[in-house]
Amino acid sequence: MKNIKESVEGGTTLADALKKYPKVFDDLFVNMIAAGEAGGIIDTILQRLAGYMEKAAKLKKRVKGAMMYPLITIVVAVVVIGVILVFVIPVFQQMFSDMGGSLPLPTLIVVNLSNFVKSNALYIIVAIALFIFAFKKLYNTEKGRAFLDNAFLKMPVFGVLLRKVAVAKFTRTMGTMITSGVSILDALDIVAKTSGNKTVEKAIYNVRSAISEGRTMSEPLGESGVFPSMVCQMISVGEQTGALDAMLEKIANFYDEEVDQAVENLTSMIEPLMMVFLGGAIGGLVIAMYLPIFKMASIVS
Repeated sequence: MKNIKESVEGGTTLADALKKYPKVFDDLFVNMIAAGEAGGIIDTILQRLAGYMEKAAKLKKRVKGAMMYPLITIVVAVVVIGVILVFVIPVFQQMFSDMGGSLPLPTLIVVNLSNFVKSNALYIIVAIALFIFAFKKLYNTEKGRAFLDNAFLKMPVFGVLLRKVAVAKFTRTMGTMITSGVSILDALDIVAKTSGNKTVEKAIYNVRSAISEGRTMSEPLGESGVFPSMVCQMISVGEQTGALDAMLEKIANFYDEEVDQAVENLTSMIEPLMMVFLGGAIGGLVIAMYLPIFKMASIVS
């Protein structure tokens, strides 16, 4: 901020001073400030930016919250099952070997699984680390990220949520920038770069190319297959009536509520599934270990 202040005092525009720090002020921020300086409405632009950033942060927080619950549950389940297989099962195994006799099939499966995990624990950890490393490497390549981003959008449950988030983000950003006086081509360029998904980014760049050739925004959006037909129809109405910014704001508000509902539905669906998975996995291990004890008790009686 001190360097920006000195730059402005030296005659640089605020937008140009902010542009020197892209890690702090992104293209969206800089372009909106530039539009505010050109129109003499920086105070209004800053208020719009603040509102936009608050809503974007809220949306991001909701989506992260929806993803965090199943992730934590799966990690806890894996850790608990790993501890049982490595530390608990061998104690039972020693007791069973002292008892003699044949073990039930579920117990044999669990004992063999425990032996496998104990013998190959290092290889399993290395394999998981290599998988994560390979996934990150693939995601950092242009073709890999395009493939994975497209696959994420086509996932049965999470894909629907990600698509709604993409629509909300696109319409919110476009509406804010157009209202602030940024040209539609510049706005589309910035929105594409900040979309966070290569499939959505490609669709937006196709829209930008179509508009530069004299077409409307709604037509190429509909052809992309990424944006729902209702969104394209509402944007078409906005273009015809000259109220595109207001229509984009309406769509963004609608899809914010859609994301809220999708997150709520996802959470309510995941909770019982995770409980069944966790209870079934750990309960199955415990039952498999106690079957020989029950068998021995029945023989004694």
